[in-house]
Amino acid sequence: MSRDEAADGVPADDGQADGGSHGDDSPAGPLDGVTVVEAGSMISIGTVGRLLADFGADVIKVEHPATGDHLRHFGPQKEGVGLWWKYLGRNKRSVTLDISTEEGKVVFEDLVAEADALIENFRPGTLERWGLGYDHLSDRNPGLVMLRLSGFGQTGPYSDRPGFGTLAEAMSGFAFLNGYPDREPLLPPTGLADGIAAMFSTMAVAFALYSRDANGGTGQYIDTSLIEPIFSLIGPQPLRYQQLDEIEERSGNRSTSSAPRNVYRTGDGRAVAISASAQPIAMRVFDAIERPDLKDDPRFADNEKRLENVEELDAIIQEWMDDHTREEVIDRFEEYEATIAPIYNVADILDDEHYRARDAVVEVPDDQLGAGAVQNTVPRFSETPGEISHLGPRLGAHNEEVYGERLSYDEETLAELDSEGVI
Repeated sequence: MSRDEAADGVPADDGQADGGSHGDDSPAGPLDGVTVVEAGSMISIGTVGRLLADFGADVIKVEHPATGDHLRHFGPQKEGVGLWWKYLGRNKRSVTLDISTEEGKVVFEDLVAEADALIENFRPGTLERWGLGYDHLSDRNPGLVMLRLSGFGQTGPYSDRPGFGTLAEAMSGFAFLNGYPDREPLLPPTGLADGIAAMFSTMAVAFALYSRDANGGTGQYIDTSLIEPIFSLIGPQPLRYQQLDEIEERSGNRSTSSAPRNVYRTGDGRAVAISASAQPIAMRVFDAIERPDLKDDPRFADNEKRLENVEELDAIIQEWMDDHTREEVIDRFEEYEATIAPIYNVADILDDEHYRARDAVVEVPDDQLGAGAVQNTVPRFSETPGEISHLGPRLGAHNEEVYGERLSYDEETLAELDSEGVI
């Protein structure tokens, strides 16, 4: 069948692709049978596709033939192989396509015509400029769920601005709250806003598919920004400002809601975190640091008093920490069931027995890295678990598989598209 023949919207098979991350002997993931086309680049949309693919969706990643996803060249590399790409490209099929060309638009329409969902993070207006807006695509595929993830959303005075997670972390109120009161606001060291927006977006795609398939609904488009999801997680800040005329300030590792809550240095130069957000836990902390007398100290009698006298309280706890190793501290706190955790780096995580017991990190064979250690699928399903079949593939590794087998383009058509630089 030629490309023109495939373009009539009739699937080459039954229209349902097998989930991309499960073998024949593995339980099907909860999204088995769902086909997703991912267009765009970098962390936010890549994380949406990764989450969907982890749980069985057949995610077809569309990349520009010349550059691929910018993630392939972003961040840490091993011999030219991008590790961000290997992580977020896992379980996906990679095809190359220049969507901006006339021929490329036809191919893209063919892909989306058979998909359950299209997820994209181009700047608003880009797909419309190419004639590939939701109205056009849904004419051919009325059941299409289209996720549009951008810096500031599809509407509003900032919608046409380029957006990155850093800008969202700054404008959402997160950076203003993060850090120490005597220093500048602190940005996170990784793509926090991107990841949060991706989680909200993944839920949104699942919600829309459920509405379509279980409730007799139709396809729809979803408008997600980077700024609003992280803003929604900073707590009742708008309510506090509106009701109390208060703007919360930075407090470092302390909490403005409970005490003790901080990071403390142990005698062997390591660090632990304590949180005592309930009265019984605070009393256990006093027992753990061998100061039961503090229970009757009016300065620390309840949470309100402890917050008022947090400097003195932290000094008392730190003085005790100075005389004990981290192992001794944790053992003592566990003995009294007082909440505590060591401050881990990634090497500590990989060496931790609890992480290992839960298979939180798995090694996946890879033809470029040999084997790659990545975080396992989260959360855990008892009957339809997620699975990682492969890390991010080479650029265009699935062109023949997707265009030839799925869309039934013949060899002559594929050769023509290749020679014209469309794929």
